[in-house]
Amino acid sequence: MDKFIIEGPTPLKGSIPISGSKNAALPLMAASLLGNSPSSIDLVPRLEDIYTFNNVIRVTGTQVIFDEQENKLHINPENLAHFEAPYELVRKMRASFYMLGALIGRAGEAKVSLPGGCAWGPRPVDLHLKGFEAMGINIELHQGYVHASIENNSVEGGEFTLEPSSVGATINLILGAVLRAKKFTIKNAAKEPDVVLLCKMLKKMGADIEGIGTSTLIIQKVDKLEGIEFSNDPDRIETGTYMIAAAMHPNSDITLTGCKPEDLGRFPHHFKKLGVHFDISGSDIRVQTNGGINPISIKTKIYPGFPTDLQAQWATLMTQAQGTSTVTDTIYFDRFSYVPELKRLGADLSVDKNKVTINGPTKLTGTSVMSTDLRASVSLVLAAMVAEGESEILRVYHLDRGYEQLENKLNNVGASIKRTEQ
Repeated sequence: MDKFIIEGPTPLKGSIPISGSKNAALPLMAASLLGNSPSSIDLVPRLEDIYTFNNVIRVTGTQVIFDEQENKLHINPENLAHFEAPYELVRKMRASFYMLGALIGRAGEAKVSLPGGCAWGPRPVDLHLKGFEAMGINIELHQGYVHASIENNSVEGGEFTLEPSSVGATINLILGAVLRAKKFTIKNAAKEPDVVLLCKMLKKMGADIEGIGTSTLIIQKVDKLEGIEFSNDPDRIETGTYMIAAAMHPNSDITLTGCKPEDLGRFPHHFKKLGVHFDISGSDIRVQTNGGINPISIKTKIYPGFPTDLQAQWATLMTQAQGTSTVTDTIYFDRFSYVPELKRLGADLSVDKNKVTINGPTKLTGTSVMSTDLRASVSLVLAAMVAEGESEILRVYHLDRGYEQLENKLNNVGASIKRTEQ
């Protein structure tokens, strides 16, 4: 098991290329199973979650070839004949549950393990299952597995309202409906870029989907989908993370390349309030700092609101702000495992239910801290880079799930991060 040794503080100067989005790539990979010929996906990041999902897909008999040098994934589902996603793989990553929708769409039947993933908080899949039942799919739970089946080749469909709106459930229902539901309407559908990109890929494959980018999706069955070549989007969470990293250091000058700024939603609106200069030019974002930052309170909301996947990083940023701020997570109420670890570094934070209050600025001092999930892990890296002295970040395998070449990218702009064995 690896750990990071980080020396701080280190101003950041230079450019960082933004990788492809993990959260967008996984649904695209699942969609590839619905084609009657091979598909290729560009801009796929080299991440543990991608490798895990490749193996989940291979269990079905599908050929998966990952050209790591080109970040290109080739998926050929022509020999797909095994309609199961086993526990030993699905437990490693919750997004493997997308196999339920993909296999329903592909074969009209599926046996998929209930999911695992990050340690923090439950993410119940009841919403997914109720949606499939509303579509007309037979759903049974047996010994930790979901068994899904269709009596005939298709179902009537109907209508389902997602309460609350859910990216994962929206994606799963879309995957299941495009080849099986005569007409299925998803209300209060998630509008995240990951969902929009999935719909665009399926449309290119031949799917009939109306309302893309809105909260109401209308899906009508088509007889077949064709394999295609398609490109993943840049990672908006990685983009926001590195913008925050730059803002934490006085005298930083960072240019992020290969971004998709329009996918950031309201995040730039909040970032601007910090008093940090940043400029968007095409697919480049430049962040320049020259002093203190303002304390800005945020609440996470569904897209295009402030993303829950950036709240830990924002709270870490606020430890260096000139005053008191709050971070409230309205999506997940228990995503604050990073707080006691930041306090070990010297931060002044307190949690009340789903809100953390941060008093800044505080001088952070290097020590040993432990990662508990993906976004909490990167928040500890950001804190360690501004802390005086040496910090030790344990269990960084969480980071390998979601940030491609994190230490290399940061070291290239001035950070001092060494990966060693624990």
